[in-house]
Amino acid sequence: MSASERLGDLLRELAPQVLGVLLHRYGGFEECEDAVQEALLAAAMQWPTQGVPESPRSWLVTVASRRLIDQVRSEQARRRREATAAVRAAPDAGFAPAPGDESPGDHDDTLTLLFLCCHPALTPASQVALTLRAVAGLTTAEVARAFLMPEATMAPRISRAKQRIKAVGASFEMPRAQEWARRLDAVLHVLYLIFNEGYTASSGPDLHRGELTTEAIRLTRMVHRSLADDGEVAGLLSLMLLTDARRAARTGPDGALVPLAEQDRNRWDAAMIEEGTALVTDAMSASPLGPYQLQAAIAALHVQAPRAGDTDWEQIRILYGILTRIAPNPMVTLNHAVAVAMTRGPRAGLELLESLDGDPRIARHHRLYAVRAHLQELAGEYAAARENYRLAARRTTSLPEQRYLRERAGKLDR
Repeated sequence: MSASERLGDLLRELAPQVLGVLLHRYGGFEECEDAVQEALLAAAMQWPTQGVPESPRSWLVTVASRRLIDQVRSEQARRRREATAAVRAAPDAGFAPAPGDESPGDHDDTLTLLFLCCHPALTPASQVALTLRAVAGLTTAEVARAFLMPEATMAPRISRAKQRIKAVGASFEMPRAQEWARRLDAVLHVLYLIFNEGYTASSGPDLHRGELTTEAIRLTRMVHRSLADDGEVAGLLSLMLLTDARRAARTGPDGALVPLAEQDRNRWDAAMIEEGTALVTDAMSASPLGPYQLQAAIAALHVQAPRAGDTDWEQIRILYGILTRIAPNPMVTLNHAVAVAMTRGPRAGLELLESLDGDPRIARHHRLYAVRAHLQELAGEYAAARENYRLAARRTTSLPEQRYLRERAGKLDR
């Protein structure tokens, strides 16, 4: 790893911590976040030549605080806010504390910040965008690239999310006991969405967006460090590790999609598989069973098989059956149908798929057409399979998926 990459990783790790300190001292999400971005820019310009300070977080807090206070003082229309900020700020806010001498309020508030960005008043899309901006430390341009949209479109979305948080009076604190489960569910769901978009990009020329899967895993690790006894947090981290372990084998040299059954398993990341398997094993033995743990257990069964033919499909079918009962959704049913087909025959899997035809959440989704085509191919219904592969290719906006599905249809032509 180069020096610039190490510096980038350090700044990305410190960004949410510094933002948490400023929110505690001054309040005002948008103003504090802007000040932190200015401090990060100053660090990126100065540290490569002047060296990283002994206490880099304190340096960033100091610079960001000064920028924020200067901004408040320069705006005559905001004199009330200046007075409030002056009262709330610590007397020595303009000076970096000595190493190890930070105030009690300067602990890592990343988890609190993550809960704030996943506030229920925001839409899921806004939660994801704000989390990537404020917690993951991505610039607005980077978030826009992740969504494959212009920066000019993404910037107002992030700004509206910050304004919405202010409008609903959301405070920078952990949710109360009665809100905890719902807010934690939202946090985990946002991290899950970020990971999924990175692992299989919904559109564009590439199958993966490695920066998104990396950030999702990093943020989930932070949550797990704070909530080590929560089985679903461990389950989600396990699921991400076990899934991402296969990333290198999912595409060929030309970027073409390689399905699970045809992947070179020697290219899978053994260390990630070992860590993910240990996480889900411990979680399932010590915590109430939840959907992320079940999905991780299924992923573990896939990666533990030395060959595709050794996959324990019967156990996978049973786990999907449990998952269908405790967390039903069309994607679970879709995957359950594949497991049923592998254990009870393709006709049984196709019958299960029929229950999704009237579900507006997935009835026109390319994955339903692709899975139906795969099961029809297994059943020897080649003409129907060819047509559904083509329909699936027309409905996806992912170029690697389009090429793969068209190739499958072409093979049936031949």
